[in-house]
Amino acid sequence: MQTKLGDRTLLITVSSLLVFGLIMIASAGVIYSETRFADEYYFFKHQLIYGVIPGIFALYFFSKLDYHFWKKVAVPLFFLAVVFLILVFVPGVGSRVYGASRWIQLGPFSFQPSEMTKLAVIIYLAAWLESRGTQRIKDVFEGMLPFLGIIGLLAFLIMKQPDTGTLGVIVLTSFAIFFIAGARLSHLASMGALGMVALWILVKIEPYRFNRILAFLDPSADPQGIGYQISQALLAVGSGGFFGVGLGHSRQKFNYLPEPVGDSIFAVLGEEIGMMGAMILIGLFVVLAMRGIKIAKNAPDMFGRLMATGITSWIILQAFINISANIALVPLTGIPLPFISYGGTSLVFLMAAVGILLNISKHSNLNN
Repeated sequence: MQTKLGDRTLLITVSSLLVFGLIMIASAGVIYSETRFADEYYFFKHQLIYGVIPGIFALYFFSKLDYHFWKKVAVPLFFLAVVFLILVFVPGVGSRVYGASRWIQLGPFSFQPSEMTKLAVIIYLAAWLESRGTQRIKDVFEGMLPFLGIIGLLAFLIMKQPDTGTLGVIVLTSFAIFFIAGARLSHLASMGALGMVALWILVKIEPYRFNRILAFLDPSADPQGIGYQISQALLAVGSGGFFGVGLGHSRQKFNYLPEPVGDSIFAVLGEEIGMMGAMILIGLFVVLAMRGIKIAKNAPDMFGRLMATGITSWIILQAFINISANIALVPLTGIPLPFISYGGTSLVFLMAAVGILLNISKHSNLNN
């Protein structure tokens, strides 16, 4: 069913995730907020003011804007994203946090260009691949090599920050778009193999990445060192059982679990509201995935189909990676859980992307 903003089920699902996120930030961030800012609801208030409220406006605005508009601005938007990725390294503009150059400081506001890049590359690839046509996409020189050039440029800039997790999401999302556009499976397999080799090299040249692999393989080998975060996350999730210890009663958020409102928020969620709450959250992401796939399948043109595929893939892949990392199914990456983790930039661009998805749904032939 449709509302004035688009697909009703998608809108309700995202709204539920948004409320879920605010509740968990209010609960998970109490001790961390008090310790860092002497205000136990600092993270909650900032997420509400700088994330949720502008995010709702972004969703509303982009759901009203005809999605074909993005085809016209795809190139300048991608160029702007690349410029912002470069600006993070400029002294006085970019800011370095925890040894990583991922932020641009704009007066009292901070901005993370990699979050904008996720949406910009989806729009750019959708427009570019549609213009190529299926036959040119299948060609090595017309399709695969230019695609590799685009991803290679982004990979270079993002790894300079460095931000392996974000790069992984962008690459996998781009592969999903390229596949739906009609790329040859042999080309995708070749690029996948090349990507695995590149990843192995990146892991070998940076000790902290190699340590994450070691911690993933055996978290108990060094529980007070490289395995500390995953050990604490597993302890939190395991302590929750089926129903959890109760909302607000997490023990691990008392400065045991690093970044309890960030990439570790799922571990706090698992501890406080248990497997039942975690399954509800995962169920919401499953519903979002199903609606996104349906919107993509019924989009009236290839541009809409590719954008809907990219947006859905981005959200679901990022959620899968974050949740999997917190239960030791994949190595820790440091990427946030969509709509749930603290972060204004991430939430605003996610809501903008959902707004675009809602607009595509208004043009799609959805029966239910």
